[in-house]
Amino acid sequence: MSDDRNDSFSDRGNKGGMNNKDRMNDDPSKSKRKVYLRKKVCRFCSVKNLKINYKEIDVLKRFITEGGKIIPRRISGNCAKHQRELANAIKVARAVALLPYVKN
Repeated sequence: MSDDRNDSFSDRGNKGGMNNKDRMNDDPSKSKRKVYLRKKVCRFCSVKNLKINYKEIDVLKRFITEGGKIIPRRISGNCAKHQRELANAIKVARAVALLPYVKN
């Protein structure tokens, strides 16, 4: 009985099939494809007359998801300085009840 149990545990490994590394290299078109990512530009640096203010709700809404979360810098493309200012303005607008904390 103990021999059967040991055999069943030893059979659980890779049974001669493809492992994850083989699956990734299976499609040659995916491995040859190059991805060109375009660098995102901070909107507030490029357009000088666009200011971050907690009263300008239309500007702030562009940087909030449908759920009410602040969009991160790597997605929005803002520089660090303007992302901090934007986050503070959104938080102030929420506290003054110009923006909701969570959308239903």
